[in-house]
Amino acid sequence: MATIDDVREIALALPGTEERTGGHTGAPVWRLTNGQFAWIRGPRATDLRQLADLGRSWPEGPVLGVRVASTEEKEALLAAEPDAVFTIPHFDGYPAVLVRLDAIEPDRLAEIVADAWLLRAPVRVAAAWLAERGLQ
Repeated sequence: MATIDDVREIALALPGTEERTGGHTGAPVWRLTNGQFAWIRGPRATDLRQLADLGRSWPEGPVLGVRVASTEEKEALLAAEPDAVFTIPHFDGYPAVLVRLDAIEPDRLAEIVADAWLLRAPVRVAAAWLAERGLQ
């Protein structure tokens, strides 16, 4: 089970990341200069109505939104980790997933957050980070 503090620790350890409060919710978002890659996401009234129409509900506990590389990657994550990863109609056609922090281990969360960061990181920074870890 992961927490918002785990997200904060993971994200802020990635080069160039800063934490801000997001838009109208005031929830934390983690971003680089060219955009956010992870954010705490609560349900909006529209989300709740749409989920109810689908016979679903918003999960208990904190939820993290993260960017993914493509809608194909999104579908693969949804299929592989249905207990921890989900989506809502608002994200239809958009390369992002929602992660139930109470249903994911911190190590797996770190992989997902790092993958989201790599999508926004400058090429040289990402290459250096990967090389330091023997991943490139």
